Amino acid sequence: MNVPLSAYDGYLFDLDGTLVDTAPDISAALNHALQRHGYSGFDEALARHWVGHGARVLIRQALQNQQAPDADTDSNSEAITEALLADFIGYYEEHIADFSKPYPAVIDTLTQLNKRGAKLAIVTNKLTALSKQVLDALELTRYFQSIVCGDSTDNPKPAADPALLACRELSVPVTRVLFVGDSATDVDCARAAGCDVVCVPDGYNHGIAASELGADAVIESLQDLV
Repeated sequence: MNVPLSAYDGYLFDLDGTLVDTAPDISAALNHALQRHGYSGFDEALARHWVGHGARVLIRQALQNQQAPDADTDSNSEAITEALLADFIGYYEEHIADFSKPYPAVIDTLTQLNKRGAKLAIVTNKLTALSKQVLDALELTRYFQSIVCGDSTDNPKPAADPALLACRELSVPVTRVLFVGDSATDVDCARAAGCDVVCVPDGYNHGIAASELGADAVIESLQDLV
């Protein structure tokens, strides 16, 4: 990384765990879906370790964690996952910003980057409808020129496709973009795309210390970008 953090032409931001603490509402939706189908719920602290790969993976990890006996076969597992996913999304849409909120310094940082003329994008594995809903609810949509979600490309993060799509939509070369995330999924996506990447320390990193994710740097606050 030879460019100062404040000197990039574009910034790609992960959403959950990087810009917004969405775990309380995601955890509530997960427990609603699980309990409706007769499974046990989980503490939010545990659910935080599963956030970041998309709702379908979140549900599969929850089922695996409690070793659901009726989810052992591939056919049963897929049917159960889809049923839980429908209930998860239905509940989450109704409660998407009950407790979710931007992390400290997010609004100020995005405002300053916009004023400088930097182009900003969201690159998340969250579904498009849910991503736009939470961004609208928290009044964050206006800061971004591109919103790339888990269903925007055939291959979501950690594949390069979402980052490359965001760069095209921003009209910024990948070498002039900084990816800001919180997990190995983000780092792998950035590496595959060929852009620099930094991580925040307190996001949803699946139990791995931010310093061990392989990013170019760990930033203590988004304010470090300005």
